[in-house]
Amino acid sequence: MKPMFNPSLMCMDLLDIRSQTEILNERCDLYHVDIMDGHYVKNITLSPDFVKVFSTIAKKPIDCHLMVTDPDDFIETLAKAGAGYICPHAETINRDAFRILNKIESLGCKTGVVLNPATPLSYIQHYIHRIDKLTIMSVDPGFAGQPFIREMLDKIREAKALKEKYGYKYLIEVDGSCNERTFKDLYEAGTEVFIVGSSGLFSKDPDLTKAWDIMQREFHEQTGA
Repeated sequence: MKPMFNPSLMCMDLLDIRSQTEILNERCDLYHVDIMDGHYVKNITLSPDFVKVFSTIAKKPIDCHLMVTDPDDFIETLAKAGAGYICPHAETINRDAFRILNKIESLGCKTGVVLNPATPLSYIQHYIHRIDKLTIMSVDPGFAGQPFIREMLDKIREAKALKEKYGYKYLIEVDGSCNERTFKDLYEAGTEVFIVGSSGLFSKDPDLTKAWDIMQREFHEQTGA
C-alpha cells in the first residue's frame, strides 16, 4: 500500500493553524492529535476543544491519541468533537478493552490502540482483530523529540507478520522519531502510517510547503517509495 503520513499537530505552529492546515489538507492522510492529561504522561498539549475547532477546517480524518489514565472520560466528547479515529493506550484499557472498543465503534469512530515500547504485541492478542489501526510507540510517550528505540523494529515486523497471516485489517502506524534517519528501517519493517512531528516535518523549513516537500524527498531517497 502507498505510505501514509500523519502530521503531529502538537508540533505545528499553533499561531498559524489555519494557513498550515490549508497546506496539510492537500498533502497529509490523517491528522494526529495528542490528548494528554498531565497524569498518564507529565505533559498537557491539545484537547477535545481543540479537536472541535480544528474539525471545522480539517479535510482529513482526525486521529486522536489518548495519553490519558481514564480514556473513557474522553471518548464521547472526542467523537462529538469530530474525531475520526480514537486510539487509547492498551495499558489503560486492559480492564475494559472490549467495552471501550464497542463504545468507540458505536459513536461512529474507527478504533485504534497504542502500545508503549515496553508493551509486547501479545498484550492485545484477544482483540487485535477488532482494531482499525495499531500504533507502535518508538519512543516513550509524553514528549516530542526523543531518540528512536530500535528494538521496536522487531515489534513492527511481528505486527506485519500477524496481519498477513490472519488477514487483520489494522493499519500499522509508528509514533516517535519518524524522520530521514529512520524512514528506511521503519518502511522495510512494515510501517504503513508515519506520524511526522518536529524532527520529521516541522523543523525542515519555516515554510510548511517546503518542509513537506523536503520530508517527501527524504522519504523517497531512503525507501524508494
